[in-house]
Amino acid sequence: MARSIVRDYLSKTSGCKVFAGYPDISKRDEWNALPLELKREIVRRGEEALLEPWSELLVSDFSEFSRSGNRVRFEDKYFPRRRKLNSLVMAECVENEGRFVGAVLDGLYLILEESSWCLPPHNSHVRDGRNDVMPNVVRPVIDLFDAESGAEVAFCEYLLRPVFEKISPNISEYVNYRLEERIFKPYLNEHFWWMGNGKEPMCNWTPWCTQNVLICALTRDDGCFDEDTKREFIEKAAASCDYFLDEYGDDGCCSEGAQYYSHAALTLFGCLELILGATDESFSEVYKEKLIKNMANYIMKMHVAGDTYINFADCSAHPGRRGAREFLFGKRVFDEAMTSFAAEDFKAESMYARMIPDEINLFYHVMQAFAYKEMMDYPSIDVRCEDSWFESTGLMVARDDVYTLAAKAGNNADSHNHNDVGSFTIYKNGKPFVIDLGVGTYTEKTFSDRRYEIWTMQSAYHNLPTFIEDGGAEISKNVEAGIMQKPGAEFAASDVVCNLGGGESSSVDIAGASNETCSLSMDIAGAYGDARIRRYHRTVTLNKGEGITVNDKYDGDCKAVIGIMTYEMPVSHDGVKISVGDGFGVIEITGGKVKTIEECPIDDERLLIAWKHSVYRILIEMDDAHELSLLFK
Repeated sequence: MARSIVRDYLSKTSGCKVFAGYPDISKRDEWNALPLELKREIVRRGEEALLEPWSELLVSDFSEFSRSGNRVRFEDKYFPRRRKLNSLVMAECVENEGRFVGAVLDGLYLILEESSWCLPPHNSHVRDGRNDVMPNVVRPVIDLFDAESGAEVAFCEYLLRPVFEKISPNISEYVNYRLEERIFKPYLNEHFWWMGNGKEPMCNWTPWCTQNVLICALTRDDGCFDEDTKREFIEKAAASCDYFLDEYGDDGCCSEGAQYYSHAALTLFGCLELILGATDESFSEVYKEKLIKNMANYIMKMHVAGDTYINFADCSAHPGRRGAREFLFGKRVFDEAMTSFAAEDFKAESMYARMIPDEINLFYHVMQAFAYKEMMDYPSIDVRCEDSWFESTGLMVARDDVYTLAAKAGNNADSHNHNDVGSFTIYKNGKPFVIDLGVGTYTEKTFSDRRYEIWTMQSAYHNLPTFIEDGGAEISKNVEAGIMQKPGAEFAASDVVCNLGGGESSSVDIAGASNETCSLSMDIAGAYGDARIRRYHRTVTLNKGEGITVNDKYDGDCKAVIGIMTYEMPVSHDGVKISVGDGFGVIEITGGKVKTIEECPIDDERLLIAWKHSVYRILIEMDDAHELSLLFK
């Protein structure tokens, strides 16, 4: 293991106590001090939850995934139980009159009595292994949602323990029994791939699962574990955190994108807060690490406007607004701009959205409630993000008053990878111009060896060239059968040079570089893995105050057809000038010609979150001179 940041700071502490970072229901002064409008909304949502029926989970719902690859049927019954329980618990903690306790117990016992907390697509002890058709009750799998469910019932019991003690000791004993069976024994006695061992690649699963295991373990009362056992949990968790950090470059870039930041950097923050709350204040020194600070403010550097973010791979362009976790993370790393950014984003939400209604993690709901007033009162700071070069992933982000440009080098082995080496996206005045689609609804195929049969994963739909033997009238069909990029670490960009105008962020010192120009250049031929494509040099440039240019030079034996994805409808004028939208933007072509424009209907529920109507693919055939220039303005 190259990094040992978390373990090093943990080694300066001793012992382990019960985490008490947030008050249980008996601490009335703290719950009563929440803002009145917040308490009213929490109680109102609890009252609505009382009227909702509890969903019925059948074993046929679980096994549906093995038959059809459909995971939604099960999830549409699994998650509502947890959301309803959260609303009821929060309402009872605020009101403290016993009105919601009966329903809380119904929901708590429904979840405790589920055969498994694991989701069907994750029901395997081997990473990417064959999933068991039925729940595994003998040897539970700790997946993302087994851990999330454990954290929910654990934090529910922690918050309402004083109430449960008056009803029956059996309640807390049952919670602890299930946690021992499904979380504690497997965690301490088995190795799951997401725990890390220095050999297996990590992803957001590592801190996400680890955080939730810590919630389970560190909220247990002193009679459940002795101090040495609690310490064993945090030492094992600290090792996993370091394995996860070892996947990051010093720039703090999340290779999974802005959407997964919430499950990666923010769950790492959750791990650190839980460890801090169970040890002593000396552990807080971990937040002074430059890597931790860069991981925190990465999300701000990816922001475009409103709730829109730069996206790639499986990430959506609308990954959600910021809230308490980002706000508190910003405070911990002493980044006032980050803290203000999160607070402003939170204030821009509706009251309904501030309640994070889709979130199943009860810990986050409590965190949001107790940071609410501070976020609402936090002063606004006018901050414009600097241009950024994330060398660890090959991502450049550049901006001016009109455009936000992102261009990507890297390789095709990112977590949640799409084949997109050399791709770029453009936003104009905060609105999508040239886009990255993201991913549709997850199915069995999404994470199988047939992943790249899905059109949204293919380089042909990522503003990149596809290589064909012949153009002709059937160019669309030829492109679909053409040479596209391949997945894997070996399929990568080479000769990568980023110029951020000669500023400190530049990875290359270019004499005479202007602060008004930012560019990323690379050879992407290696991403195709075909000897007929010898070289394909691409330079993507933001000329600030003017527009964006993409210059391609190609050496190879096949025809190059470049696909450009736009959100608004494009109209071709003589094949060399394209109007996009109603006066929104223009693309000018030199060295090639538009062959066709295709409409790509959006009918997938997940894609419809970001794209409310059809998107479009422009197919441009490069001239025989093999040099193409595109101007976006």
